[in-house]
Amino acid sequence: MTWHTAVSQPSELGESPFWHPDEQTLYWVDIAARQVCRANMPMGTVQRWGMPSEPGCIAPARSAGLVIALRDGVFRARQWGGALELLAPSLHDPATSRFNDGKADPLGRFWAGTIYEPRDAARAQLFCLDCRAGRTPALAVKAGNATTANGLAWSPDASTLYWADTPQHTIRAWDWDAEGNTLGRERVFCRWPGKPAGWKPGMPGYGGRPDGAAVDVRGNYYVAMYEGARLLKLSPAGALLAEFAVPAHCPTMPCFGGEDLKTLYLTTARQNRPASELRAWPESGCVFSMRVETPGLPVNFFTD
Repeated sequence: MTWHTAVSQPSELGESPFWHPDEQTLYWVDIAARQVCRANMPMGTVQRWGMPSEPGCIAPARSAGLVIALRDGVFRARQWGGALELLAPSLHDPATSRFNDGKADPLGRFWAGTIYEPRDAARAQLFCLDCRAGRTPALAVKAGNATTANGLAWSPDASTLYWADTPQHTIRAWDWDAEGNTLGRERVFCRWPGKPAGWKPGMPGYGGRPDGAAVDVRGNYYVAMYEGARLLKLSPAGALLAEFAVPAHCPTMPCFGGEDLKTLYLTTARQNRPASELRAWPESGCVFSMRVETPGLPVNFFTD
């Protein structure tokens, strides 16, 4: 299996990709550039929509448009380029934290984790927003004790929730009651060694840390290893099934797309990377794609 360059216009910090099945379009965000992006693959066109602050994550809405987690709250856009309607203000201090990785769950609620930017304490949290009929929109804390929220995903039977803390090199898992929206039996799904003392980009001896993730129909968990130039495929038990070298040192998040959901898309980053690294990986920041044998789960739609 070989990676191809799906979007050659690089993002500074590409994240939160999803494939829109109705539009046959790939969406993602460029957090650092404060843009929401979408690409029509057959046409080869890319559109970028400027945001007032960093968009950490997005999800498609069932009734059209998007839900967007900006630095200081979760917003609703009824159409591309349209007005941003505040659904819920953040519960964190936007001076030190912002929303990061997130997506909608199988029942239509929107989840978004945060990043604590000083990175000197585990103050990041995972929030859920339920805007379904008859409910008053409000963010609820579902998990915490993290520094950088990433890797959010659900198993195909919606019984397990995964969530990663990138600096801790750890992915946790919980039993999830979808209807009651409760988490139980927390455990470590997978953990990797930390960055060696004195390690710098370009040096050997470090495999990266877990960033964004996606799950296929068999329950396998695909995770981008930031600063590791690789994407890992893990079994539902956390065993390593496959490793795919990536043509960028900092992959950020995969998603499944295409009509058959057998095209794996992968966003990457180039923000604040050393010049030597960008010379070695000149396509850093681009979106890559690769055909796979097992289809992925379709994107979940936000319901309001």
